[in-house]
Amino acid sequence: MTAKPPRYVVNPMPPQVPAALVAKLRQVETASIGHFRHVGFMDMGMRALIDGKHIVGTAVTLAIPGQDSTLLHHALGLLRPGDVLVIDRLGDTKHACFGGGVCVAAKTSGAVGAILDGPCTDPSEIRREDFPLWCRGVSPITTRIYDIGGSLNVPVSCGGVGVNPGDVIVADENGVLVMPLADAELAADEGWTRQERSNRNQSRVQAGEKIGDLSGATAKVLAALAELGKG
Repeated sequence: MTAKPPRYVVNPMPPQVPAALVAKLRQVETASIGHFRHVGFMDMGMRALIDGKHIVGTAVTLAIPGQDSTLLHHALGLLRPGDVLVIDRLGDTKHACFGGGVCVAAKTSGAVGAILDGPCTDPSEIRREDFPLWCRGVSPITTRIYDIGGSLNVPVSCGGVGVNPGDVIVADENGVLVMPLADAELAADEGWTRQERSNRNQSRVQAGEKIGDLSGATAKVLAALAELGKG
């Protein structure tokens, strides 16, 4: 007789992202990294509930089904300062698992934010708590403690991207980026370099230079037109 699979999978909490790397990535916008890295970005439906937030932290992954938030409530008691709770709703877009009460519990734990592949509820309460949340919208239909099951700290899918426990999460007004720890240091350095170059170029444009000259776009267009004229 085949044994039934366990309702719950609860794995240990992952090692946290080093503080120095967190501090470095806090200075870099996701869009600066998006200039050269095109993997790990969640889809555009994952939007910040509160404008102006920029978080960096360690992915704690959670997968919970439909109307059940039993494992979510347990996981809230395990979160540490610096964690980002990443919630895979396993395709459910109807039930909101994250509202005012869950927000207070996550914030009290020291978690720096949450990424929810589904709707939240109580958006005004979440904004009042000033807790960074990225989600797909708002729903009045909430989850309950139904004891159906779920998995904690396993590979999940969120916003169309695979997320492993311990991955680096960077999220801001432009979107959500997931990176393996091994990639994050180089991404932070290159992102900072490009961000600083962009800032310098903006100052030069304000001083009268043309953005096409600075980017090299104008030279390419003129060269193409010159080549066409020879034909």
